[in-house]
Amino acid sequence: MNTKTVMTLSSLIMGAIGITLSFIPDVMLTHLGIEVNQMTLFLLQILGALYFAFAILNWMSKSSIIGGIYNRPLAIANFSHFLIGGLALLKGIISNPELRLVIWGLAIVYIGFGCLFGIILFVHPHQAKKNSQD
Repeated sequence: MNTKTVMTLSSLIMGAIGITLSFIPDVMLTHLGIEVNQMTLFLLQILGALYFAFAILNWMSKSSIIGGIYNRPLAIANFSHFLIGGLALLKGIISNPELRLVIWGLAIVYIGFGCLFGIILFVHPHQAKKNSQD
């Protein structure tokens, strides 16, 4: 598996979310139909900083060997983030199917990255390269 592509895509998506939440949280809240108040704006800006920091971490690590024992904390952090986020989004969609389309799209992206980072985490990079050459 080409971890550089996965890391690059995840960093671009998280970076876009982070910048959006940091600079225009009011627009996001309005688009999602959530009441805009000071506390939600504050929390979304903090969340945006977290997304942006995670994006930078992935971007800076994209050229490293990742998988198996290599960069394990990075692989576990990404796997945990996307798996837990994907499960939460899936639970929300199942309990409330009329959620906005953007939530459905985000759920698909999260579950996809959760699966990819699961493969990266539990498959040794040399084994993955050998299997792809067969």
